[in-house]
Amino acid sequence: MATHSNMLFANFNQDFTCISVGTRKGYSITNVDPFGKVYTMADGARGIVEMLFCTSLIALVGAADQPQSSPRKLQIVNTKRQSMICELLFPSSILSVKLNRKTLVIVLENEIYIYDISNMRLLHVIETTPNPDAIAALSPSADNSYLAYPSPVPSPSSGSSGQTPSASTSQAGDVLLFSTRTLTVANVIQAHKAPISFIAINSTGTLLATSSDKGTVIRVWSIPGAEKLYQFRRGTREAKIYSMNFNVMSTLLAVSSAHDTVHIFKLGPQKAKPASEVQSPASETGSLESRDGGLEAGGYEAFIDKKKNGSSVSSSLRRRSLHLTKNITSSVGGYLPSAITEVWEPSRDFAFLRIPTSGSRCVVALSGTMPQVMVISSDGFFYLYNIDLENGGECSLLKQYSLVDSSDDFGND
Repeated sequence: MATHSNMLFANFNQDFTCISVGTRKGYSITNVDPFGKVYTMADGARGIVEMLFCTSLIALVGAADQPQSSPRKLQIVNTKRQSMICELLFPSSILSVKLNRKTLVIVLENEIYIYDISNMRLLHVIETTPNPDAIAALSPSADNSYLAYPSPVPSPSSGSSGQTPSASTSQAGDVLLFSTRTLTVANVIQAHKAPISFIAINSTGTLLATSSDKGTVIRVWSIPGAEKLYQFRRGTREAKIYSMNFNVMSTLLAVSSAHDTVHIFKLGPQKAKPASEVQSPASETGSLESRDGGLEAGGYEAFIDKKKNGSSVSSSLRRRSLHLTKNITSSVGGYLPSAITEVWEPSRDFAFLRIPTSGSRCVVALSGTMPQVMVISSDGFFYLYNIDLENGGECSLLKQYSLVDSSDDFGND
């Protein structure tokens, strides 16, 4: 895999406005727009560096293979005051850290610790089945705060949810939704047949995206109701999913994989289905029309409103014929029996891009202000791409920057 020799960690903050980077020397914070480093610190190797939005609160974890660096120690620091808020030592290596404005989540291979971020009081410990990839997601929203992780128990439908799971049940592609406000299980989602490989929660804590080890199909569920809202096809060949992120408005979902590609899927507005749509022949499949209604030019919310107001089938078909070749399922799906529309599920991507460097691991996010895709590559680069909201297709590379380069002198800070 193509990786930068000094970069050990890189990730976006919760609203995708900053990038935190951990290196063999220390860590840095980079602003996305305008692009530029805003903070660097040389205090030893950092395997995890997670920000709390754009605040000066940062969670730090040492790197596993570096001297004088403990992967079991969590440090919460205030970069503005140059002060240590607290240090916590865990029984095994910290694999992931998640934060929102009220909650801190620490993911170990067999346990998840939940803390009140205001006073660092331990609220709850969850025992999990082995989770070496630290598959977990915490809602950025503190008010609608849910933690999602691979379910360690059989689904309730199997009738043995209270029992200790066997090896076979722990491999099921179920996701457990846990409320960090009430500290109770909110739901179990039967997301995939194969084991879960990646999960992501949107900014408002109302949508959950899931992928399995196969990586061919991405599903989006409601939180906490666990209703399947969207089903997308990333590709036909199996691939390791590296990252998934919704945009801040929850109208787009970006997915990166080991095939050096990023796929962008469009989500329609989250509104109650009109009565006419519920009665349609495609209603059993969750209405392909509602999924792909966002494929029209520019403002897809406007298109949805136009579609609702259009009284005749002919006018509806005439509007859709503009994009017949782009997505035939959205053109005629609503007028075919559900058994036939099922053949066309799941929906294809709206836009895509190819990473310039082959074999690099990428974290992908979407700009909150512009129709742009942002990519952090393990080879130390940040890429910015433009999305054509009208036509979709391949995204165009606008800019690229180095996140860690030879001119970095951590010793001067």
